[in-house]
Amino acid sequence: MRPRADVERGSGLVEVVWLALLLLLPLLWVVLSVAEVQRGSFGVSGAARAAARAYALAPDDATGERRARAVARQVLADQGLAGAPVTVTVTCTPYPTACHRGTSVITVRVASAVALPLLPDLFGLGRPRFALAAEERVPIGRYQEVGEP
Repeated sequence: MRPRADVERGSGLVEVVWLALLLLLPLLWVVLSVAEVQRGSFGVSGAARAAARAYALAPDDATGERRARAVARQVLADQGLAGAPVTVTVTCTPYPTACHRGTSVITVRVASAVALPLLPDLFGLGRPRFALAAEERVPIGRYQEVGEP
């Protein structure tokens, strides 16, 4: 019986190491994924806020659309999401065709996605992504440019 006890004596350490690896690696992936999604969430939220402000400060709707898209891309790039896809949608109420008129309320929606870390391209469909979206409403007149006196 004595020789058998010597053989099993070191197996407890091996089992603990394997169990730790099996539990810690998925936990590490979850923490990294949550951090990546949180970074994307901050980026999309900031992009929606900045795009709404840029649109409201523009002199007309066409310029506002261009500025809102450019600002949203820049804010996402500042958060480290330069290559992330971005969609900027602008709607206005009660004047859907003339946002810079009267008492319009501009709604800017920014949608993007972040790739989940450590996951490969599966079956040629691309890396798995987590979709994010944020929306900001701004009434016309809330932001105003102040000129030099």
